[in-house]
Amino acid sequence: MIPRFASVLSVFSAALLLAGAAHGHSYELGAIRIGHPHARPTAAQQPSGGAYMTLENRGSAADRLLEASSPVAASAQIHTMSMEGDVMRMREVGALDLAPAAKVEMKPGAGYHIMLIGLKQPLQPGDKFPMTLSFEKAGKIEVSVSVDSKEAKPSGHGH
Repeated sequence: MIPRFASVLSVFSAALLLAGAAHGHSYELGAIRIGHPHARPTAAQQPSGGAYMTLENRGSAADRLLEASSPVAASAQIHTMSMEGDVMRMREVGALDLAPAAKVEMKPGAGYHIMLIGLKQPLQPGDKFPMTLSFEKAGKIEVSVSVDSKEAKPSGHGH
């Protein structure tokens, strides 16, 4: 009876873990919450891509995202993008400051994102890849980045 119960328990535990992995796409590291890390698909010869997420500082002390890295790219940089008239400007920033109670939403089309430079292979819809985020105070965490489907559109461009 005990061995059968143990196997049922391990199947149930595995199902719970899979359900949590499928639905709980956020991470906690100290006072920092990282929500829905995702990327957009890339074309076959595209050398770079973007990763997006929400960063929230739930603590009473400021922190900073210092760097990101992933085995899918030669390097990962924290970038900001803005429109100046009709010209899109993108530049690397050394770090992303997270004041107490600050929430930064990285999304396609505006603001901050993680630029994946020197992609080793195209990012395909449904793929997942690891990314390590390093914070000044909270430390390091590895998150799983999901590649969205091609139907994903930047917010504000609804049709």
